[in-house]
Amino acid sequence: MWRSCHRLRDGGRRLLNRPAGGPSASKSPGPTIPSPARAYAPPTGETMKVFHLIFQGGFEINLDHRKLKTPQAKLFTVPSEALAIAVATEWDSQQDTIKYYTMHLTTLCNTSLDNPTQRNKDQLIRAAVKFLDTDTICYRVEEPETLVELQRNEWDPIIEWAEKRYGVEINSSTSIMGPSIPAKTREVLVSHLASYNTWALQGIEFVAAQLKSIVLTLGLIDLRLTVEQAVLLSRLEEEYQIQKWGNIEWAHDYELQELRARTAAGTLFIHLCSESSTVKHKLLKE
Repeated sequence: MWRSCHRLRDGGRRLLNRPAGGPSASKSPGPTIPSPARAYAPPTGETMKVFHLIFQGGFEINLDHRKLKTPQAKLFTVPSEALAIAVATEWDSQQDTIKYYTMHLTTLCNTSLDNPTQRNKDQLIRAAVKFLDTDTICYRVEEPETLVELQRNEWDPIIEWAEKRYGVEINSSTSIMGPSIPAKTREVLVSHLASYNTWALQGIEFVAAQLKSIVLTLGLIDLRLTVEQAVLLSRLEEEYQIQKWGNIEWAHDYELQELRARTAAGTLFIHLCSESSTVKHKLLKE
């Protein structure tokens, strides 16, 4: 087996000890009780800009008393207090130059607010389920045997988990045409994703696009996988080739870290958009 005859490039890349279980999605993402305006409390000893979170049918974020706006000039308002604080923290991490390409939570919020592709909830669900047709972990190689075994050992347990969790059938294939996915499987996943609100669905599609897999994305949402595990599973063949032939110094590591960052941000976005609980007051400064 791969685990006995190969080792990934560092100890943090072992695909072991996957957590089980996870919360179910909530249909109502926003808080039910309006909260007063609060300012984000910086860690002791650090100098930060002042972020105000104001509840007015959603949480509005003011940066240095200026209202944040989307690219389409809409008021930047998010449905949960926790998401607002996460976005405020993301802005505070910027230094002299604002690097928008590193602000994945802000980008996801902008996409949800502006909806540039003008898609409704049903279209977002269909787009996410369509990843089944090209799901990374459903495409298998026929050789070399070590990679065949690696894919079987690492990907089969995730497929088996998904089949049991959702009561569906998910096939794998070595054909370039891909696996045959039963219509019933699509129907079940469509019904499951319908329990999420449109903000969370934007996040689900984003994560699936990073991992090239809706199955891995569902594993992340259900806490069956950690971000690191999901990313490595999505890059299994690439990691195999790197182990065999070596990596391009800095290039592969940068790509890996970027993928982890995008996947982590998208997963956090999904959970923060699916929860109605507010952040504990000890994290806030009145």
